[in-house]
Amino acid sequence: MRLDKYISSQGKYSRSDVKKLIKQGLVSVDGRSAKSPELQVDPDSSLVVICGETINYKEHIYIMLNKPAGVISATDDKSKKTVLDLVPPELYRDGLFPAGRLDADTTGFVLLTDDGDFAHRILSPKNHVEKTYIATLADPISDEDISALEEGILLKDGYQCLPSKIKRINEKEIEIKICEGKYHQIKRMIGAVGNKVLTLYRAQIGGLPLDIDLKEGFCREITQEELGEITT
Repeated sequence: MRLDKYISSQGKYSRSDVKKLIKQGLVSVDGRSAKSPELQVDPDSSLVVICGETINYKEHIYIMLNKPAGVISATDDKSKKTVLDLVPPELYRDGLFPAGRLDADTTGFVLLTDDGDFAHRILSPKNHVEKTYIATLADPISDEDISALEEGILLKDGYQCLPSKIKRINEKEIEIKICEGKYHQIKRMIGAVGNKVLTLYRAQIGGLPLDIDLKEGFCREITQEELGEITT
């Protein structure tokens, strides 16, 4: 891999930045000053240092974001703040996108990554990676309504939902687990039993809960151990 691509892929420096730093003698590879951005490096073994800081190469990045209300799950928007606008420079890299979208007024766990294959695995219903939500409802929910939702309810537009898992927290609040992600799905599911969602919060993806210490609007990198919890 070219040196400039190796460094720029990690998000902190652009290729033009790399060229300037090389000219200034501030980049070394395996202990030797780099002379060209075209220098070939091995991502698995080369030691690349910039201004005394070692670049720890990662092919992909996985970020946990606690999304606030009003922020949209998109990569770019001219009028509204997006989830990518909340990513600090040290975590940002080209190709980041939300792996699964939350409505603008829905809060909680959004996973951001540049790994399309991983995103597909956790989003495809056939892989049964559950997403856990807490929903506050306008009216009390009955046992009959819960049974209908758990069996896989038919939406008003004719879409047949897969079975879900429901736990009543109190008469107007439920935990709901689904492995699909259709447009406004939970709101439409609740609407199909004659109720309405007032607030919706995503608490968990797969086996990984949102970090309770992560404040709204903030994000952090997901560890490799945590990444494994998502798909187990």
